[in-house]
Amino acid sequence: MSYADYLHLDELLSCQHPRTGQHDEVLFVIIHQATELWMKLAVHELRAAMRQIDADELAPAFKMLSRFSRIQSQLIQSWDVLSTMTPADYLTFRDSLGSASGIQSVQYRLIEFYMGNKNERYLTHFTPGSEAHERLSTALREPSIYEAALLLLVRRGFTLSLDPERTDWRAAHVPDASVAAAWLEVYRDTARHWDLYELAEKLVDIEDWFRQWRFRHLTTVERIIGAKRGTGGTSGADYLRKALETRLFPELWDVRTAL
Repeated sequence: MSYADYLHLDELLSCQHPRTGQHDEVLFVIIHQATELWMKLAVHELRAAMRQIDADELAPAFKMLSRFSRIQSQLIQSWDVLSTMTPADYLTFRDSLGSASGIQSVQYRLIEFYMGNKNERYLTHFTPGSEAHERLSTALREPSIYEAALLLLVRRGFTLSLDPERTDWRAAHVPDASVAAAWLEVYRDTARHWDLYELAEKLVDIEDWFRQWRFRHLTTVERIIGAKRGTGGTSGADYLRKALETRLFPELWDVRTAL
């Protein structure tokens, strides 16, 4: 077993197939392929953390969430590399992309669903009956990581206005007074609820990184294509700007004001 054999490098390094002879298309392909690999690991860590929270095993979940945050930092830094491509560079091969777009990334959408940004209309980008559609449909119905944390609060004796027997979680979380009150109690008595307090801060951390990732995406898009429409039919920068307004764990941000 060699290094190359173990990592299947022959396969990995032969996956780059630019459609033009333009120099910067190689950069564009490799950045997006590397991003998909990082997102594969991100999904792996996020799902594992959710299972640990479900099992009331928070210590391993904290390690996984910390790793998820560091993965996001790598994803943010990848925009720094991509932003070395100028508008003129991108225009030399953009038409070769056709309708291909990051909006069609299964793994990015899985991360969003597991983070709680759920919307059934996102499934329209995937063929019904396909493996991608089934994975996303399942993730849509399952609790997000925030909902897993709220179910843990219920198991710990907090009174929340959610049904722990619920089996379909496709509706996105909306701010809830009972959830806000529970987190406020945790933050006001951290000694008593230390592991829940640490969990709350880990969740804030991953949303903080997620916002930075989105912001860096937006600024890179603006830098390279300005206000042009995205290749997948979205409004481009306007679409990304609206996404920045989404708060995934609202009560954890609001508790800072309430303290």
